[in-house]
Amino acid sequence: MPGWYSASLASLTRETGPKVVKGDPARKREAPKEVSHPVAPTISVSDSSLKFTHVLYNLSPAELYEQALKYEKGSFITSNGALATLSGAKTGRAPRDKRVVKDHTTEDDLWWGKGSPNIEMDEHTFMVNRERAVDYLNSLEKVFVNDQFLNWDPQNKIKVRIVSARAYHSLFMHNMCIRPSPEELEDFGTPDFTIYNAGQFPCNRYTHYMTSSTSIDLNLARREMVILGTQYAGEMKKGLFSVMHYLMPKRGILSLHSGCNMGKDGDVALFFGLSGTGKTTLSTDHNRSLIGDDEHCWGDNGVSNIEGGCYAKCIDLSWEKEPDIWNAIKFGTVLENVVFEEHTREVDYADKSVTENTRAAYPIEYIPNAKIPCVGPHPKNVILLACDAFGVLPPVSKLTLAQTMYHFISGYTALVAGTEEGVKEPRATFSACFGAAFIMLHPTKYAAMLADKMQQHGATGWLVNTGWSGGSYGSGSRIKLAYTRKIIDAIHSGSLLDVNYKKTEVFGLEIPTEVEGVPSEILDPINTWGDKKAYEETLLKLAGLFRNNFATFTDHKIGEDDSLTQEILAAGPIF
Repeated sequence: MPGWYSASLASLTRETGPKVVKGDPARKREAPKEVSHPVAPTISVSDSSLKFTHVLYNLSPAELYEQALKYEKGSFITSNGALATLSGAKTGRAPRDKRVVKDHTTEDDLWWGKGSPNIEMDEHTFMVNRERAVDYLNSLEKVFVNDQFLNWDPQNKIKVRIVSARAYHSLFMHNMCIRPSPEELEDFGTPDFTIYNAGQFPCNRYTHYMTSSTSIDLNLARREMVILGTQYAGEMKKGLFSVMHYLMPKRGILSLHSGCNMGKDGDVALFFGLSGTGKTTLSTDHNRSLIGDDEHCWGDNGVSNIEGGCYAKCIDLSWEKEPDIWNAIKFGTVLENVVFEEHTREVDYADKSVTENTRAAYPIEYIPNAKIPCVGPHPKNVILLACDAFGVLPPVSKLTLAQTMYHFISGYTALVAGTEEGVKEPRATFSACFGAAFIMLHPTKYAAMLADKMQQHGATGWLVNTGWSGGSYGSGSRIKLAYTRKIIDAIHSGSLLDVNYKKTEVFGLEIPTEVEGVPSEILDPINTWGDKKAYEETLLKLAGLFRNNFATFTDHKIGEDDSLTQEILAAGPIF
């Protein structure tokens, strides 16, 4: 048996577990109706557990609705048929409470230290928290177990088991992971990775390495994740994404925090971008099929979606702006932390009284133009989106391979600082590989893999600014979405490869002199600024921010002779 085998669910090797009772423990035992249900795995009893646990195994959405409405406070059916749930005190991820076990393997493999999302813990502390989580789950009347897959690439799919205490968590993962067929479930066998979600129960703050009553712990050697002290479901999704960022590159497959779609002729585009850059909006395109909205792999056979669902932001959602997301919110969808009218149960998407981070989780087939299975050929275009609130980046630039790596490692966007009184100065945000919270290895490793795959398959890199033009935030104006869509269309059609380009100062970006349907004067940002001196100053300011941010990565050598590192550095702003 491999060492990482999930010991607490080892029903197949150790007959210490309770004999499983199917169904709802509160219900009187009737004649067994649900013969078709697959046999649930057994959870072994640890010393302090007093009760047998009923395992509710891979329940259907309807059954999970019933469990949530009956036993979980704050669960309601909304007027559109979705299940509204509350995630408790935590309404977003807690990156500072995420820990990764540092052992002899991960010590060398993972990125540790300044700028890294990986905060260390030791094996012993992990086991203390794991015991706490499993004991809690064992003490309950029932637990939910989901056996599902990650990655639509059949040769590289990962089997995951999620053990949780809430119907909300079970339905969320049912939607977000890939749902197995009854036959696949029968032959499921040992999972490759297991999550113990005891989120209702806190960790002990006196435990070594703990900084709060919340802890999300990853042990890559044991292939396990433990969640204590947070009921926010996104921790499971993003925890598994981190795992994929470790497992896939080991197989020579690049894991990517990106959207992905495909045209009628099989041309695939990847969309990278931080929150607010338009990644979801621009990758949802009625003329193209959606491969996925958030997490992908690029391997030898092309691209594949890691997930089986979408996790969309709902704040200010409207049918006019996002019809596909609006229509996907129906029976089976989980709505997180939304507010609705008490009598009609109509959701008010503008209400952020619980949180601004309201979300909907639904199966990807709820999107009408989703491509099932969610796989596609090698990408033709790699589009990096930035919402530049400084207003100095061009609406579109064609990147060299080195520039693509530089901007991919930088992962830039600018947030508009709070709309409260006082300063409305834009704030630059850099997130390595456009997903720094989830990467496991040093960013340059992913960048080198990306460049390698782009070169091998002839993909073109693009930097698209969906932010400001004609001045920074406050004086300029946001580039019209209609113009950005025209730019994206020209990238997809290949027509943008056939126009004339000129090079910008400082960043050295190649910008087209014309794009169909876009006023030519806006293509070079300097034309749109009335105050040319202010433009120069802002440009140099942003270049300085890029340079300071990149300093974190320069100590990491890529390539035998470090030539690639120098090439990437040279692709940054020069001033």
